[in-house]
Amino acid sequence: MSPSSSKKAVVLLSGGLDSATALAVARRDGFECHALSFDYGQRHSAELAAAARVASTLGAVAHKVVRLDLRTIGGSALTDATIAVPVDGRAEDVHAHGDIPVTYVPARNTVFLALALGWAEVLGALDLFIGVNAVDYSGYPDCRPEFIAAFAGLAQLATKAGVEGGRFQVHAPLMALHKHEIIRLGATLGVDYALTVSCYQADGDGRACGVCDSCRFRKDGFAAAGVSDPTRYRAPT
Repeated sequence: MSPSSSKKAVVLLSGGLDSATALAVARRDGFECHALSFDYGQRHSAELAAAARVASTLGAVAHKVVRLDLRTIGGSALTDATIAVPVDGRAEDVHAHGDIPVTYVPARNTVFLALALGWAEVLGALDLFIGVNAVDYSGYPDCRPEFIAAFAGLAQLATKAGVEGGRFQVHAPLMALHKHEIIRLGATLGVDYALTVSCYQADGDGRACGVCDSCRFRKDGFAAAGVSDPTRYRAPT
């Protein structure tokens, strides 16, 4: 399908492995992809440079970065410097609220999808893509299929396009896949995972720590997929 005849989609793009794969799936499915990233005060700001690389390489027709500072509400190891990022999967470090880890950012996916929905209306798009996963994930409540379904219902009620008969779809193509299955899918779609940054505490050059939850899931995924891990790791201290 040529870009001129493609349907438009807004794709949330963090710069990590999952969102890069979701962008590749949207492109495979014939969408004209408008990538949306957020500079929200996260520790791992190197992912924004990764998002720009991925958007360019995977043919996004536009890449927008929205700035908002979630550090003002805090509550997460990713936005509050006083909360340590858990390493090596130590349960006593990971969980702050029952089974929900301290790396959960309150309302993040709700806010991100809401802004993606706004841009979609401006573009005349009815499709949103997000790379959430409910299999190999850290226990985030906004990565569940129930959340995606609920947001799709909200989109119908809260928008001019929905009231006028447009039917929004929130695509979560990785929802039921294991990490190694996501990597294999991306590999078949031409995703260069060397461009991505997944680490919760990557340094300014995008080098990963190798010990946070995100790094562990990523490393295990490449090993299980039988795909060489292209991640750049910084030397341990």
